[in-house]
Amino acid sequence: MINENIIKRNALLADKVIKGLQSRNMTGYYAATKEDALKIALDLIPTGSSVTMGGAMSAHEIGLVKALKEGDYNFIDRDAEVDKRAAMLKAYDADYFLSSANAMTDDGVIVNIDGNSNRVSAIAQGPKHVLFIVGMNKICSDVDAAMKRARNVAAPTNAQRFGLNTPCSKTGACLNCKSPDTICCQFLITRYSRHEGRIHVIIVNDNLGF
Repeated sequence: MINENIIKRNALLADKVIKGLQSRNMTGYYAATKEDALKIALDLIPTGSSVTMGGAMSAHEIGLVKALKEGDYNFIDRDAEVDKRAAMLKAYDADYFLSSANAMTDDGVIVNIDGNSNRVSAIAQGPKHVLFIVGMNKICSDVDAAMKRARNVAAPTNAQRFGLNTPCSKTGACLNCKSPDTICCQFLITRYSRHEGRIHVIIVNDNLGF
């Protein structure tokens, strides 16, 4: 019964988020499982499309990256390229850019923090479509709560994951540092999409990413 209640609660919350996204000229979808999320994503991306991504662990976790690499797609894998800069620049002309969110409000505002800033810049402008994969653990009550989550949960976890020498990698909490290794260089709050049909968000009934 508890699990059924959680599923029902998450579905209602996702419905609220999707309505918020619609009011912001973005499109939202609810996936009850990772498998459903993968199907929705592949239905959205036509075969033959050029696809690239930022550091989206959520896309890996639902199996999307593997499916794109093995399928009939032009997947631009920056990690496999010798010239990383050239690979990142290709993102701005890609058909689809995959991302997740560091946090998201329950009325559809998306918050991301970036170090090299290739991810947030591509979200803001460039690729024809941006596809977000977002777990329920990323949903927050408002922008302030979303920013706190991004800075105190996502950023420290990523700093630890990459072995960066930042205060947050040691304490697990943001100290508003100006360390040379800081990954809190650029903050992007996506509150509206001027281009209809560009931003798509799949809300997954699971905990994904950081």
